[in-house]
Amino acid sequence: MKVPFVDLYSQYQSIQSDIDEAIQTVIKETAFIGGKYVEEFEQKFASLYGVKHCIGVANGTDSLYIIMKMLGIGPGDEVITVANSWISSSETISQTGAKPVFIDIEPQYYTIDVSQLEAAITANTKAIIPVHLQGQMCDMDAIMSIANKYNIPVIEDCAQSHFSEWHGSRAGTMGIAGSFSFYPGKNLGAYGDAGCIITNSDELAKKCKMFARHGALKKHQHEIEGINSRLDGLQAAILSAKLPHILNWTDKRIVNASLYTNLLKDNTNVICPEVRANTKHTFHLYVVRVKQREALTLYLKENGVETAIHYPEILPLLPAYKYLNYSAADFKIAADYSSQILSLPMFPELTTDQIKHVVDTINRFYDTAAQK
Repeated sequence: MKVPFVDLYSQYQSIQSDIDEAIQTVIKETAFIGGKYVEEFEQKFASLYGVKHCIGVANGTDSLYIIMKMLGIGPGDEVITVANSWISSSETISQTGAKPVFIDIEPQYYTIDVSQLEAAITANTKAIIPVHLQGQMCDMDAIMSIANKYNIPVIEDCAQSHFSEWHGSRAGTMGIAGSFSFYPGKNLGAYGDAGCIITNSDELAKKCKMFARHGALKKHQHEIEGINSRLDGLQAAILSAKLPHILNWTDKRIVNASLYTNLLKDNTNVICPEVRANTKHTFHLYVVRVKQREALTLYLKENGVETAIHYPEILPLLPAYKYLNYSAADFKIAADYSSQILSLPMFPELTTDQIKHVVDTINRFYDTAAQK
């Protein structure tokens, strides 16, 4: 049996008529840049998510950069984020001219270790970017308490946490703004690069929209210099077609994750992800920690199971950040886990038989290894 890591085509097949109609309509009307389909998605996403403003942008990376720029972050400033994430979380800090400051993860949930947050704050700290990794929410009560104490804005990186919840509040709604990616493999994914910013701040929403559109809210009326980061009409229409299904797809991810955990719970070679109390983990990824990862990964591949590693090296130890002079000792948990983590197949259309095949293959690998 073959089990892909993600099966985007099966999702397309499930709503093919809606997707095809959305694409054909945009082409027929040549509504490729801006226009009603972008505005329609922005309004629908904001409404479903429960926020005042959604600003569509070209990708999730741009959304982080735009928020920071419009908060006035620049050279000489510092922005705190977590050591284990995709580089977008930190490279955008550098792009503003600010310095990224990394913090280790907590061992149980793999998100930013809030106990280290206050010690990392200096007079130059201008923002905190918690990353709700894999669909798991950070400890937002503790983060907001510290941020409010020092009057520091919080920008939530929600690229992997669409509709995740912390005590009933959705990811991206507790800080000054939330950054989203709609990369094709995300829980809500376009058919190319796409992203958005959400915020309840009228002023920030206006600034972000202006900056993302060459500094103009109306064509040729450039109030500031900006960048070109627009959500295009095709991607917006595709996202609108998918949006009515996202909550159901999320529920299916949670069910699939529960099945994985239940089937793997007796395997002492595998540590399954835990879920914080009173939260909704939306399982963009199902990440386990395993022994003999390289050998297991090869064995799974030989048996038709695709896996991935998110991420093989923590951010502060990448060559790009050599100038910061960090060492693995500065991030003991994240550095240690980076050699153990393995992402198993996870998508809403994943079948029970496919999950059982993945688990059976993992168990067979360790049973065979124990007999040698």
